[in-house]
Amino acid sequence: MCSGSATETKPAGREQLYVDEALDGLRTARALRNYKVRMTSHQTMMIRMFIGRCRRLALGGLTLLAVVSTSVSADAYSLPDMGSSSDSMMTRSAEARLGKLFMRSVRSALPVMDDPLATSYIESLGTALVESDRTAGGSFTFFLIDEPVVNAFAGPGGYIGIYAGLILAAQTESELAAVMAHEIAHVTQRHLMRSFEDQSKLSLPTTALLIAAAILGAQVSPDAGMAAIAGVQAAALQRQINFTRDNEKEADRIGIQTLAGAGHDPFAMAGFFERLAKATRVYESSAPEFLRTHPVTADRIADSLGRAEGFGARQRADSLRFQLTRAKLRERSYRRAEQSVAHFEDTLGGGRFREEIAERYGYALALQRARRFTDAKRESDTLIAAHPSQAEFIVLDAELDLALGKGTEALAHLKQAVSLFPSQWPLRVAYADALMSAGEPARALDELKAVARVRPANALLYEMIVQAATKAGDQADVDRYRAEKLYVEGDLEPAIRQLEMALRRRNVPYHDAAQIQVRLDAWREEGREEKKRGGNPLRAAPLSAR
Repeated sequence: MCSGSATETKPAGREQLYVDEALDGLRTARALRNYKVRMTSHQTMMIRMFIGRCRRLALGGLTLLAVVSTSVSADAYSLPDMGSSSDSMMTRSAEARLGKLFMRSVRSALPVMDDPLATSYIESLGTALVESDRTAGGSFTFFLIDEPVVNAFAGPGGYIGIYAGLILAAQTESELAAVMAHEIAHVTQRHLMRSFEDQSKLSLPTTALLIAAAILGAQVSPDAGMAAIAGVQAAALQRQINFTRDNEKEADRIGIQTLAGAGHDPFAMAGFFERLAKATRVYESSAPEFLRTHPVTADRIADSLGRAEGFGARQRADSLRFQLTRAKLRERSYRRAEQSVAHFEDTLGGGRFREEIAERYGYALALQRARRFTDAKRESDTLIAAHPSQAEFIVLDAELDLALGKGTEALAHLKQAVSLFPSQWPLRVAYADALMSAGEPARALDELKAVARVRPANALLYEMIVQAATKAGDQADVDRYRAEKLYVEGDLEPAIRQLEMALRRRNVPYHDAAQIQVRLDAWREEGREEKKRGGNPLRAAPLSAR
């Protein structure tokens, strides 16, 4: 724990103000940590991360902007549009660099879920929403956090994280889409940039305390957050509260338009908010994380209902992929396989399910994890007979064939599936896995590298490439893709060293060496810039108050 004063050499002038602000934030964080509040591991991690960043701010003289922009919180960030007043603070290239830094921070601190099938589903749902929003410029990346938290967040560069707990809490696909549309709106409406503009009108000490409260209060408890800002001027505090409420209201409005445009039920947003609010009134001590970061009031629910009425009610059946993804996440939520098996046997036996085929899929996954492969295969055969082209069932059936020693059948089925559905990259990943099991690592390596070219930044995929390259005896690829895995997990310096090792290998093909060199140069530049800017890639574009 860092003390309230720093004995290290301090920078002079304006940077000294940044040091003082960081120390103020650190003292606030320490005070919050002493509150007797029951916290999840995620919330505890958030406080530790914030304290660590405050310490680095104090020692390095960084700007407070770095605390906000790199913090893994559920606050809204944005992509600036050309011609907006926000452009004076952040260029597109700077925002893209920040997005990469943000995602590396997320991967280093949170359990990002790289499961191909679940990731593919959330990407397809998010892409459909973005395509229905005419204001959605730039690129978006949707990813899953494997924690039972009911929340979602948007980051710079269009990165949008969805917690597994949110998918399980959503009773319909439209409810899940509603939250995602809300986060997309935070991005398209430039809320982070507008927030910075608003904050620039406040004094620096006030801004420091408000940001500490926003980051920590939202992640720990409302009481702790209010305690952190008890000494802040009432007018400044009310101004920030109003600005946040305006952002949430605008995100709701745009989100409902996006939701309806994509063919989902526009009433789903208000319905989901209302159900969470009711649950909070019943279980006050365990309010969903979503309500802490997205406060819901009766007025907000009423406003959402009023806007939805302008589009009219729409009945939309949930997609099978939504139900299958929920079943997979439900199965993963049990620590022990026996517990998962018992759960699905109970729900199937009692008829307590929404979609029987999805429930049986979850049961088959539970049996697979319990190593009851014959029983799981019996369920899988039923599933694939009913839906022979469903990727989830094809992959499960192949995995069970491999477990039962039927590698030839698994390879044949996956090869056929890949030829029929070449755009479904999870099938290609499963096919590569079967090739490795069949003793053909070189073919598996080629298949996986082809997927990686169109599916970058997937840690699980890079790990599979490393395994295939190891079995194929391709040490240069081992070094290269181990470096890629380190990079996406947030370890820049080890990634650079690993890539340097790859270049030193003998007999690296010229084309591969050239690609490695380009990647290495980019990472070195990124590392130099982080050191030069004290870890903050946006210091060249400061707040207008400076």
